[in-house]
Amino acid sequence: MAQEELEIEIDAAGKVTMRTKGIKGPVCMQYADLLAQIVGREESREKTHEHFEAEEHVQRRVDVKQMR
Repeated sequence: MAQEELEIEIDAAGKVTMRTKGIKGPVCMQYADLLAQIVGREESREKTHEHFEAEEHVQRRVDVKQMR
């Protein structure tokens, strides 16, 4: 099973971009919904090929890493 990750990038102008990696099925959209709710708006959304793959039933854990 691939590692599930959320990649969130905030550029100097304040634009927020989120990518999901390793999250199969429509559950990835729930993460996108949550981020849009936290940020307060959403400009666009694109589905990855993983969105259309069969969802794996896994227990999820959230680790927060900050990169600069």
